[in-house]
Amino acid sequence: MTQPAFSVPAHALTIAGSEATGGAGAQADLKTFQALGVFGSLALTVIVSFDPENEWDHRVFPLPQDVIAQQLQTDFAAFEHDAVKIGMLGSPDTIRTVATALREHAPKNLVLDPVLICKGQEPGHALDTDQALKAEILPLADFVTPNHFEATALSGMDSIDSVEDLKEAARRIYDSAGAVVLAKGGVRLEGREAVDVFYDGERLEVLSAEKVGDVPVSGAGCSLAAAVTAELAKGATPFEAAATAKEFVTAGIRHRVTGGSLPFDSFWQGGFAV
Repeated sequence: MTQPAFSVPAHALTIAGSEATGGAGAQADLKTFQALGVFGSLALTVIVSFDPENEWDHRVFPLPQDVIAQQLQTDFAAFEHDAVKIGMLGSPDTIRTVATALREHAPKNLVLDPVLICKGQEPGHALDTDQALKAEILPLADFVTPNHFEATALSGMDSIDSVEDLKEAARRIYDSAGAVVLAKGGVRLEGREAVDVFYDGERLEVLSAEKVGDVPVSGAGCSLAAAVTAELAKGATPFEAAATAKEFVTAGIRHRVTGGSLPFDSFWQGGFAV
């Protein structure tokens, strides 16, 4: 009996933290890869849980550096990745460990979701992490997906209050980093539309969709960057990847997971198929 022919899926790696409730972090990345037809691998950097007895405060547990380095050694030896996503790294030490592996292996289509601040971190530690991320990881990125706060920090602007401001932030980030930018306005900007700005040094595009509520949904940013990563892995152009990611995130927010005891709604990666 002749065996059916199977196509080999594109492959993506996420280097990110675990988020215990499953809506964000590495869990969101892997679900997004799967939803978009991409095989996913993971190098875990940190474990984040919550304290339900203390207003669901974040609890952050970094993994040892040798554990992170050994995961990366395995991942880069196992596959030639079509794209790599960087999520939460959490500390300057982890940033240096990851940057060393990235410089050694030079993966293509490196997408950075620049998690500059993690709730639960001490301000001084968070600042050190921000500076290390900008110095060590940002120069290696091919594509960067800052949210409203991160776009403000990376662009050096005092504030981003309009779509024109977001466009200027995207230009500044591209000029400083040399990476394609998808700057997320989301629900942070006034108006009925959730607006993101794409800029690749030549093409400036505004991607918009009607807002679904006016409160951020946990995991939407992680999933946007993961969707960009998945689409690049499959061979899409940067703009095509951004446009599909926008559609994916809009669907996941529309079909968000509500209920339970969490004080926030969670993104659902299955919403794109509904």
